[in-house]
Amino acid sequence: MRDALLDKQIESLSNILVSMRKTLEEFHCIALSLDKIHRDSRQLVNGGSSHLNRKQLQQQVGMKPSLIYCLDSLMFIHEIYNSEYLLKSSVISALSEIALKSSASDLGALQQLLVDQPNIQTEEVQYVFDMIFAEELS
Repeated sequence: MRDALLDKQIESLSNILVSMRKTLEEFHCIALSLDKIHRDSRQLVNGGSSHLNRKQLQQQVGMKPSLIYCLDSLMFIHEIYNSEYLLKSSVISALSEIALKSSASDLGALQQLLVDQPNIQTEEVQYVFDMIFAEELS
């Protein structure tokens, strides 16, 4: 009976770890996509047929933000998502090492950390989007 219970607990722990790793992989894909979008955007601005100088990059037309603001904001969003990925990756690594010593409540709390929405200030991300898409919103 005791062995059957232990086997079930180990199986449950294994399922939780697999779920956490899968969530982490998906989150990593988001961070990588944001990085690629940022690099591609910067390359489009810098590598276009007409090279833009600093003043042109800072120029604002109406309510729309400048190109440099958009690029910097995109980099900022990538950085916060990448930082979140690194945090969660560290948690998973540590968890894998101490998994057999952890209590069920510890594992549950760590799973929630990965399954829940990211620890990203949604207000900051929303502010960036509001600035970039201000004209469409008004």
